[in-house]
Amino acid sequence: MNLPELAAFLRSRRDRIRPADVGLPVGPRRRVPGLRREEVAQLAGLSADYYTELERGRGAQPSSQTLLALARALRLGGDQRDHLFHLADRPLPESVLGASARHVQPALLGLLDRLATTPAQVITDLHETLVQNELAAALVGRAPEPRGPATGFAFRWFTDPAARAVYPSEDHPHHSRAFVADLQAVAARRGRDSEVAKMTAALRRRSAEFADLWDAHDVGLRRTDHKRIVHRALGVIELDCHTLFSEDGRQRLLWFTSPPGTEGAAQLELLGVIGTQDMAAPATSTGRTPAPAPRGR
Repeated sequence: MNLPELAAFLRSRRDRIRPADVGLPVGPRRRVPGLRREEVAQLAGLSADYYTELERGRGAQPSSQTLLALARALRLGGDQRDHLFHLADRPLPESVLGASARHVQPALLGLLDRLATTPAQVITDLHETLVQNELAAALVGRAPEPRGPATGFAFRWFTDPAARAVYPSEDHPHHSRAFVADLQAVAARRGRDSEVAKMTAALRRRSAEFADLWDAHDVGLRRTDHKRIVHRALGVIELDCHTLFSEDGRQRLLWFTSPPGTEGAAQLELLGVIGTQDMAAPATSTGRTPAPAPRGR
């Protein structure tokens, strides 16, 4: 824990908040432009003495709950909140990580909107589909609801035989190895993360195949892959799957292509004509799809 830097950061943020920003009266006898220490303490639900010790770098050890309260009181943005936790040597709470992981990052969403002629979707690092365009829904099926790690394709791959119908059976061993190696890399990057720990423990209980592959300790993020996807109207479509990672690694934009002049390219064009005509749920006006009737990815 970097107590001097933590203290300096808190002081700098306090100086930038005006009383009117947080609904406090300015008053005629205020000697500082920002908030007083006791005002920050009041807003965060802390004692003034405890907060003063924090700002003086005197050895107070703030909990995660205290840090979240300070982040709210000081109106910190996401990066500033994360920096506060870093200075205090505390991991971000799962409630924060889970919420941010499932809020589609604007940069990826902007790119997805520009891929109207290419199957594309945004997933989490645990392979939970967050949003997809029409062509992705037509290619691999709509993402399931309600959302959560257990609805992710990697989890369903090892627990629901129907999820595997999206790939030819002879390709299943390759995809099993790739999913587990990817999850190993995610688990290592996340460190002490209860969401990953719960997911892998559940998969070890429910799938002997997963347990054997997990114990092999192969590691490798799934950055790009050549896939054969089984489509009920077009047959097997050979495609390249590309991946763009968000800066924090917790989200990925996937898009599917095939070289011009190939059968896969022709099938993609036909997929654009067929679209989701035989699928139950309609697309939204934005071209992104809602999420009943899962198949896979």
